[in-house]
Amino acid sequence: MDMINNLALGAQTAFTLENLMFCFFGVTLGTLIGVLPGIGALAAISILLPVTFHIPATAAIVMLAGVYYGAQYGGSTAAILLRLPGHPASVVACLDGYPMAQQGRAGAALFMTTIASFIGATVGMLALILFSPGIAAIGLKFGPAEYFALMVLGLIAASILSSGNALRGFGMVVLGLLMGVVGTDVNTGVNRFTFGYIELWDGISLLALAMGMFGLSEVVQSANNDDAPKVKDKITLKSMIPTKQEFRDSVFPMLRGSGIGSFLGSLPGAGASLSSFMSYAVEKKVAKDPSRFGKGAIEGLTAPESANNAGAQTSFIPTLSLGIPGDVVMALILGALIIHGITPGPQLITQQPDLFWGLMVSFIIGNIMLVILNIPMIGIWVSLLRIPYAALYPAILVFISIGVYSVNNNTFDIIMVFIFGVMGYFMSLLRWDAAPLLLGFILGPMMEEHFRRALLLARGDITVFISRPISASLLAVAALIISWAIVSYCINARKRSTHKHTNAIKSEAG
Repeated sequence: MDMINNLALGAQTAFTLENLMFCFFGVTLGTLIGVLPGIGALAAISILLPVTFHIPATAAIVMLAGVYYGAQYGGSTAAILLRLPGHPASVVACLDGYPMAQQGRAGAALFMTTIASFIGATVGMLALILFSPGIAAIGLKFGPAEYFALMVLGLIAASILSSGNALRGFGMVVLGLLMGVVGTDVNTGVNRFTFGYIELWDGISLLALAMGMFGLSEVVQSANNDDAPKVKDKITLKSMIPTKQEFRDSVFPMLRGSGIGSFLGSLPGAGASLSSFMSYAVEKKVAKDPSRFGKGAIEGLTAPESANNAGAQTSFIPTLSLGIPGDVVMALILGALIIHGITPGPQLITQQPDLFWGLMVSFIIGNIMLVILNIPMIGIWVSLLRIPYAALYPAILVFISIGVYSVNNNTFDIIMVFIFGVMGYFMSLLRWDAAPLLLGFILGPMMEEHFRRALLLARGDITVFISRPISASLLAVAALIISWAIVSYCINARKRSTHKHTNAIKSEAG
């Protein structure tokens, strides 16, 4: 009964004309910003933050939140159509979404992405409404040792992301870790691997790395390719709807992805990026035929997208309940709350229930708006593939340059995009995947920080990672995954050896 009363209170706040208008404006702008590669929700919210000074607190937070989760929807569009991730969390959408577009199934890929995003966001909102206090309590039990173990598990799972063997994936993760330590050490203030460049004191730009590895390298690969993607002359609703088999194959992956995203999104510092990578790794591990992944497997697209959007919703749990932002975007929204005189924390729900529950209901309204907004626009986005390569690729390069430059207003980042683009091109020739490298780059600095902090609190006792139940359990799961990978490799090697021996006997007998 209390829940119904709370939602009724939230509906009174969310269904005002002012809040509905700002919600629609936020999700529409977020979708458009997400489609443009490299711009991202961070830049949009930074620009809109001064605007919120002149509007009521609830309307301001509703608008900024709409930009945030609207960008999660739009970010996968460029990733699927052009292999240009709109933000780091949509990198995984490139792995199977882009091959689907190349096979003439771009409409179906975008349709299923919208459905998966809605389901993931819905599950995340239910978790936010029903389990916010409980999930926040679990998050409070995560100390530096637990976060380090969680990062280790994420990196082990990232090794499995490689479409080749696990050893290549592990090598990419290690390379990402090494690139992540470039910059100023947060504890000592010493510059590491900057080679005298002041621009590297803050580390390598994540956006420059993602745009170079996934955007510029794709442009270079396809520049001399005359084989345009297969696009139907007329995009109808029937042509966008996937097959019944694809729907069946997506049901459980979307539910699993939503669960993974809901849990990881509620942990400060984990967020949507880790959720999408972890979900993809899980689906590849439980699949009957893992070789399909990276070639247009529908579950390789729907599971990460549902995890991504579930994580985006539940990332509000630590921000609103604990006052701890899960990522940089949440830090900006936290700043907007404080500017309006609102103190996030455990007392927010009791002291300002109309604001909290109004936000919850506005999330539901915003996600319904996004589905209504995105499905009719699928045909427009797919039409981008009809543009000749000679006109399309220069425009892509312009968007990449503008997006990367707009973050720090630094031309050095554009140079870094070029370097990483060349690097990504040669990696693709060698069939080395960039996705594990990117996750290693994202998690590396955080893992190092939590490792050192845990040792400082334990006064150098290394056993702190196995003496705490949660961290010990996470490390045990990581060890089991490694053991499983080794056993699977040995079994497959024996099968290949037996198969070669059998063929040799047959050839001799023939």
